[in-house]
Amino acid sequence: MKPADAILEQESGIPADAWRDFDRSLHAAFARTTGGIAPYSMLAPFFDWGIHLMLDPGRRLHLWLRWWQTAHEFSRYASHHPGEDASVPDSIVFADPQDRRFRAQAWTRWPFHVTVHGFLLLQRWWQEASSGVPGVTQQHERLVRFLTRQMLDAASPSNFLFSNPEVIDRTWAEQGLNLLRGASNAGRDWQGLAGWNSGALESKFVPGKSVAVTPGKVVFRNHLIELMQYMPADASCHPEPILIVPAWIMKYYILDLSPGNSLVKFLVDSGYTVFMISWRNPDAGDAGLTMDDYREQGVCAALRAIASIVPDAKPHVAGYCLGGTLLAIALAAMAREGRDRIASTSFFAAQTDFTDAGELRLFIDEGQLAFLDDVMWSQGFLDSRQMAGAFQMLRSNDLVWSRMVRGYLMGLDEDSSDLMAWNADATRMPFRMHSEYLRRLFLDNDLAEGRFVAAGKPVALSDLQGPIFCVGTERDHVAPWRSVYKMSLLIPAQFTFVLTEGGHNAGIVSEPGHRGRHYRVGTRTPDEPHLDPDSWFAHAKAKDGSWWVEWVQWLQTHSTPSQKARAMGSAEFPVLGEAPGTYVFQR
Repeated sequence: MKPADAILEQESGIPADAWRDFDRSLHAAFARTTGGIAPYSMLAPFFDWGIHLMLDPGRRLHLWLRWWQTAHEFSRYASHHPGEDASVPDSIVFADPQDRRFRAQAWTRWPFHVTVHGFLLLQRWWQEASSGVPGVTQQHERLVRFLTRQMLDAASPSNFLFSNPEVIDRTWAEQGLNLLRGASNAGRDWQGLAGWNSGALESKFVPGKSVAVTPGKVVFRNHLIELMQYMPADASCHPEPILIVPAWIMKYYILDLSPGNSLVKFLVDSGYTVFMISWRNPDAGDAGLTMDDYREQGVCAALRAIASIVPDAKPHVAGYCLGGTLLAIALAAMAREGRDRIASTSFFAAQTDFTDAGELRLFIDEGQLAFLDDVMWSQGFLDSRQMAGAFQMLRSNDLVWSRMVRGYLMGLDEDSSDLMAWNADATRMPFRMHSEYLRRLFLDNDLAEGRFVAAGKPVALSDLQGPIFCVGTERDHVAPWRSVYKMSLLIPAQFTFVLTEGGHNAGIVSEPGHRGRHYRVGTRTPDEPHLDPDSWFAHAKAKDGSWWVEWVQWLQTHSTPSQKARAMGSAEFPVLGEAPGTYVFQR
C-alpha cells in the first residue's frame, strides 16, 4: 500500500481498496445494461475521428460536395413516377450480393426501391466519410466504420413494418395475425432473457438423448474436465487414438451433434478410437483458475490418461477454436521439455496470431478489458449472455435484425436445429483465466511473438514438430481464415491447410453428403517457401464435398495399420460412467 493510501485510510477509516471496489461494483452494474461492452471504448474512436476531421476543412468540403452531388442524382431518380423508364444514375448503389435483406421481388416496387437506394447511398457516404481521415489510428478508424454500419443497419427500412413490403404483404394476406404471433414470440424471447424459461429449442435437443448420443464412457474426471472414450464401430481400429480438445467457451457436443452430423461418429466409423474433453462449467468459486490450470488439468491431464489407456501408440490431437489455441500452447510447452508424445496435430478454426483476428479484435482494448475485469471480479466469471453482445454485433443483420423481422413482424417461428440448440448452451469463463486470455493473446499477442509463459517459461510455436492439419472457414467472423492461416508462418513443420465453405461453426460441422459443400486444400513442406493467403488460395486445389473425408485420409497416412480394438479405460483409469458424462449438463 502506498504511504498516501495508508494515511488516507487511517484518517477516513475507509479501507484503501474500498474506493476501487466501489468503482468495480458500479461498472459491473452498468455492464448489465450494455451487454458487457464498455461505452467509453466505443466513444473514444468517434472523438479521435471527429477531432481530426475538424482539423481537415478540405476533406469536410469534399464530403459535402460528394453528398450534394449524390443527393441530386438520387432526387432525380426518385422523382420518376411508377412505370416510367428511369435511367439509373451512376451514384446510385445496389445491395451487396451477400446482403439478403433486399433480395425479394417486392423491394423493386415503388416506393420501396427508392427507399432502398436512399439507404444504400447513405451507407456508402458514411463509409467514405469514416475512412482515410489523416491522423486517426487504424483501430479507431475500423471501429468508427464498424459502429456507423451498426447504427445504419439498425435503421434499415427492412426492420420496420411500414417500410418493408414483404411484411406489408404478409400482414395484408393474414389480416394482422402475423403481428399477433410476433408479439407472442417477442414475449417468449423476453422471458428467456429474464431467465423465466430455458427456451423451446433446448427441450428438443437433450445431450444423451437426441444429441451427443455416440456410445462412449467417461474414463477420467478432475475439477476441470471429463474425458470420454469412444470405441470404434468395428472389431479393429488404428492403434493411434484421437484426442479432441474443444473450446472451453462451448459444450463439447458441437462435434457430436445428431448421428448424421457427428464428427465423433464419423471418426469412430472410420476406425479410430476417439477421446473427447468435456469442460466443466465454472462458477464463482473458480475465479482464480488460470490458463496454466486449463493447460495442465485439461490437455496435459487428458494426454496422461490416454498414455495409460493406449500405452503403445502416440495419439493424434485436434483442437477446435480456443481449444486449438490451448492445445498449441500445451504442445509447445511439451516440445520445450523435449517430450514427443504426438503422432499429428490438427487445428479447426483456431488462431495463434491475433493481429488480424477480425472485427472481434475491435472490442479488445485496455478500456474494454478493464471493464470486463470489473464485471468478472464482481461475480467470479463472465456469463455467456455477457459475451453475446459483441458476437451478435459482428453479424447483426443475420443474428439480430433479420431474426427480429422474421420472428416479430412476419410472425414466423425460427426453425429449430441441433446446432442452434447447442449455440444456446454456452458455458462461463473464469475471471483470471479469461482476463489472461484476452490480455496475453488478443491484446498483446504474446503467443505469436514468443512471450507467452507456460509453467513459468516462455513457449515458442516454432518448437512444434510433426505434421500439421489446419482448417479455416470462408465466412468465419470469429477466427477469419487469413488469421488462422498465419499459423503457417509460426510452425515450420509440414503444414496442410484446408479452407472450407461455411462459418465458424457450420463450416466445421460439415458432414459428408451435405449439398453444396466445397473446400480447398494445399500442403507446404518444411523446405518450401511460404505463400501469402491470396497466393495460397489461387494455388490450392478446389474439391467438392466434406473436408472430413480429406482429414481422415490425411490421418490414415500418419497412422499404422488396424489392430484389434481396445477395451474401455484401463486399470489406472477405470470407467466412471456413460457418455456424455455429467459436466455437459451443468448450467
